[in-house]
Amino acid sequence: MDAFRFQNPTALYYGKGQIEAHLAEEVLKYGKRVLVVYGGGSIKRNGLYDKVMNILHGAGVTTFELSGVEPNPRLTTVHKGVDICRTEHVDLILAVGGGSVLDCSKAIAMGVKYDGDVWEIYARKGQATGALPLGTILTLAATGSEMNAGGVITNWETKEKLGGGSPYTFPKFSFCDPENTYTVPRDQTVYGACDMLAHCFEHYFHKTEHTELQQHLIEGVIKTIVHNTKAALDSPNDYHARETLMYCSTMALNGMINMGLRGDWACHAMEHEVSAIYDIPHGGGLAIIFPHWMEYVKSENPSRFASLATEAFGVNPEGKSTDELADIAIAKVREYYKEIGAPQRLADYDIGDENLETMAAQAVRFGEIGQFKKLGKDDVYNILKAAL
Repeated sequence: MDAFRFQNPTALYYGKGQIEAHLAEEVLKYGKRVLVVYGGGSIKRNGLYDKVMNILHGAGVTTFELSGVEPNPRLTTVHKGVDICRTEHVDLILAVGGGSVLDCSKAIAMGVKYDGDVWEIYARKGQATGALPLGTILTLAATGSEMNAGGVITNWETKEKLGGGSPYTFPKFSFCDPENTYTVPRDQTVYGACDMLAHCFEHYFHKTEHTELQQHLIEGVIKTIVHNTKAALDSPNDYHARETLMYCSTMALNGMINMGLRGDWACHAMEHEVSAIYDIPHGGGLAIIFPHWMEYVKSENPSRFASLATEAFGVNPEGKSTDELADIAIAKVREYYKEIGAPQRLADYDIGDENLETMAAQAVRFGEIGQFKKLGKDDVYNILKAAL
């Protein structure tokens, strides 16, 4: 196990009724001028917008709004939010939505305090110097952004999609009410499940030794995601399935199941290049890329794949070799994606080979990617080509 320091300062409010009971008191800790950030308007259709605004205005809070955050949030939208916060002397940003809204809000929070273009932080040309306080109300189980400091922003002009963040961008508080995910479209539930499962995989495949507990914790989260995704898709208003998925989303990327190890993250780097050009759903891109990456790297440690088969997918190992179990594990991952209706190939998004060279080169712009197996440009090219 690697040496580590762990600290997560986010206060979590989980379950129904928590927004009504505690939102006002949390917001007022930071001030009375709040920028509410949200996406395409679903929170207005399901009543969450009115609930939040009534609570804020009832507490004497002055609100400003930034709507229309994109599924792959754009740098131009971040700039709009920074301008609002500076002009209106905003005290707190309240992100109401899924991971895209939260990621955008983290970038805004850093941008307000940064002397320059916040994109420099994502492009590794600058470091955050602070951030406005941020609170969140989650409406989609997917990214885990409600309890971590990271986020991803797309610069559409340069066709770049990069991750960034700092210790300053942990949300001060996050409200996670499963009922707010009831009206999420089916495909978004699918993409969310693919995203949180990918986070588990990124942690699971690593080179660090003596991580038995972490391995079992990750396997447990994977097993739970697989079971409850199907339940939520069959019955969208299944509270117990929705709350369990929401909890899995948080646990998959809040740092708790990967203490003491350094995960892989090559698939995220590759997917970012695909969606930077084609603007596809992040979870859909990960579902396509991961099985092909698994095939490409399984010889690095077949026993890890064998454990995935037996411990996470319940495969009986009797009479099967380690290599056979590794192949079964990858087949099980593909089977799960197919069963829930996730995309299988890049062609499902009408993506051909016209930008493979560009995507491969961009994926390794900062050097080789991955920890389980180091990947260079040719490796990335081969994996993406296989995914066509």
